Amino acid sequence: MKWLKSAVQQGIWPWLCAGCVALSLLMLGALLALLLTRGLGHFWPATLDEITLHNGDVVAGEAVRDMPLPNRAGSERLYFTGNRDIDDARWRWVAIDTIAQQTQPAALLRLKRRTWGDFIGYLEAIEVNGERFSGHTALQQAKQALQLSAPERARYQLTLRTPQGQILRQPLATVLSIEAPNAMHVGQKVQRWATDVWQFLSQGPRAANTDGGVWPAIFGTMLMVILMSVIVTPFGVLAAIYLNEIAHQGPLTRLVRIGVRNLAGVPSIVYGVFGLGVFVYGIGGTLDAWFFDDALPSPTFGTGGLLWASLTLALLTLPVVIVATEEGLARIPDAQREGAVALGATRFEMLTRIVLPMATPAMLTGVILAVARAAGEVAPLMLVGVAKLAPQMPLDGEFPYLHLERKFMHLGYHLFDTAFHGEDVQAAIPLVYATALLLVLIVLVLNLTAILLRHHLRRQRGSEC
Repeated sequence: MKWLKSAVQQGIWPWLCAGCVALSLLMLGALLALLLTRGLGHFWPATLDEITLHNGDVVAGEAVRDMPLPNRAGSERLYFTGNRDIDDARWRWVAIDTIAQQTQPAALLRLKRRTWGDFIGYLEAIEVNGERFSGHTALQQAKQALQLSAPERARYQLTLRTPQGQILRQPLATVLSIEAPNAMHVGQKVQRWATDVWQFLSQGPRAANTDGGVWPAIFGTMLMVILMSVIVTPFGVLAAIYLNEIAHQGPLTRLVRIGVRNLAGVPSIVYGVFGLGVFVYGIGGTLDAWFFDDALPSPTFGTGGLLWASLTLALLTLPVVIVATEEGLARIPDAQREGAVALGATRFEMLTRIVLPMATPAMLTGVILAVARAAGEVAPLMLVGVAKLAPQMPLDGEFPYLHLERKFMHLGYHLFDTAFHGEDVQAAIPLVYATALLLVLIVLVLNLTAILLRHHLRRQRGSEC
């Protein structure tokens, strides 16, 4: 033990602790950098290549990555070629040594479509009311027509040509955007990137969650977290007040504390099974039998929904709020309580006017930890209300406006479903990074809001969390 005592005296441990903090920050920075580059980089208008192989085949698309060939020297390149409605494939590996010529034509276009995914090729002409436009005029007409209403766009018909020479007729009403990335300058690419990012945040998913946006998942995540916080905060605070201020500090109270702390370590899927059995089938089934008998056997509350998901996550995070609040209450000096009682305050007045205001930062700490855990939980939600695609939002303009019985989308489940259950995993990878980045940012914003509020209360009351 002499070496340990000597190391402490020489001040090695502070440096070791600082090194661990620095390493943690580096790993966190590396994670955020990966999500930023792979997530936001997906929306940048990538250059399109047109390559001619030695055997005469023509391939056009976006170069994704290079990989070494498994059985011989050299490497191969993965291209996103689109045009799934023509050759039933959107990806193609090309050995680099088989490429005879590579160009980047300015006229090569990328069309985003509602069905069949992207089209990569050339615009031959556009027709409207029997009038036909071709060349550069056709591209300008098509971009202008995209700004029209849906009935007006239905009058336009596009004639497209694939790099292999095949002709395709495409109604303009099914086209979402038209861009020629090879002909764009940096300013146009930045504008296109910003537009795509906004569409990702404001639109719903398409093509089995491998395209489109995540707005329903953002809304569902935020709404569920807010409802969970409203439910768990009063119960957690009242339970902590009872354990620390009211209950007799005997063996039974200590046993309850041990049970609460152990509940914080129970796997989340166990809470999901409990929520399914008690909330959904038990309480929800009873409500259906009492108030929605005419709708049976189609359940109203006897199936997963926003209310049961919020209650399940409130139960999951309740131990966290109790422990954090009770620790804050325990740090308040007894002199504060005794002084208030000595000045004539009742026990209730002492709790509400002295103890609770001083413990407010600790309560917010518990809520912060609860929000951070609840926003990322997926396993229990799969049993009590989350959906791959929710056709109706839980909050709308129809009475009673907040529909607690409806299923909802969640960013965590959307991330899981996109990564593992999509039809095209390769196409889903960039959206997985973008969705993960968005989930991290939402948790960060929620936590920062609570942290700033806690800091404000701490400075205002001079208490410590």
